[in-house]
Amino acid sequence: MAKYALLREGARATGLVTADSLHEPERVDRADLLRVHTAPYVDGVEHGTLEPAHQRRIGLPWSEAFVERAFRVVRGTIEASEHAVAHGIAMNLAGGTHHAFPDRGEGFCVFNDVAIAVRRLQSLGRIERACIIDLDVHQGNGTNAVFAGDDAVYTFNMHGAKNFPFHKVNGSRDEELDDGIGDDEYLTRLRGALPDVLRAAGADLVVYLAGADPHEGDRLGRLKLTFDGLAQRDDLVVRTCREVGLPVCVTIAGGYGVDIATTVRVHLQTVAIAAAYA
Repeated sequence: MAKYALLREGARATGLVTADSLHEPERVDRADLLRVHTAPYVDGVEHGTLEPAHQRRIGLPWSEAFVERAFRVVRGTIEASEHAVAHGIAMNLAGGTHHAFPDRGEGFCVFNDVAIAVRRLQSLGRIERACIIDLDVHQGNGTNAVFAGDDAVYTFNMHGAKNFPFHKVNGSRDEELDDGIGDDEYLTRLRGALPDVLRAAGADLVVYLAGADPHEGDRLGRLKLTFDGLAQRDDLVVRTCREVGLPVCVTIAGGYGVDIATTVRVHLQTVAIAAAYA
């Protein structure tokens, strides 16, 4: 949890984000949550009435702060996605909670912020189609489940084949990676996939989950990407989208470095690359 405050502080201290371009979101409206999640689940989160086993599956203990954070993270991605549609690119310095299903959360994910943001934009007529590029090392099983059978939302995941979640949910396109893959193979596969993904998606917006956990210093990632490799990854995704005029909303997703400074450094790289396209 500490990485979020460190990322915000680092982004401001390095001048990547100025005071007037950093916005603190309010709580998300319940109506927006219900575009994706069931009412009993939303109530259980808000009032602390989830079954203990369900709360353990999320992996975070219930508290008022837990609820406040969950509600504000979603609103942050909503606002970033709206800004991206209007201005080309924006980033939530949190978000990417892609393991949340309509009726449950898991893997530190409470509500599926990306799915909610997409559904809101569609309901408002701001977009018709969306493409989700999920490069967290863990497959976005909840996001894939939300949009299963929906041709208006294209989900692309590049994730560890043998990593969590151990029961995968098929998306529009999944690239499974063996443990230990490094920069060269990873970037080759991503370069090969991106043009086809964007062509097939025919999207009005890309939401990019820029997980830090493929880094070689991550406790849970099991891949071997370097700082430079991850910077190339981020630039490749953002540049490819912006060159064809696609707006991009970026979220940070996961990162669990043995040294937390490593994770924050990867996320700061992503901020710097997004800012360069603003």
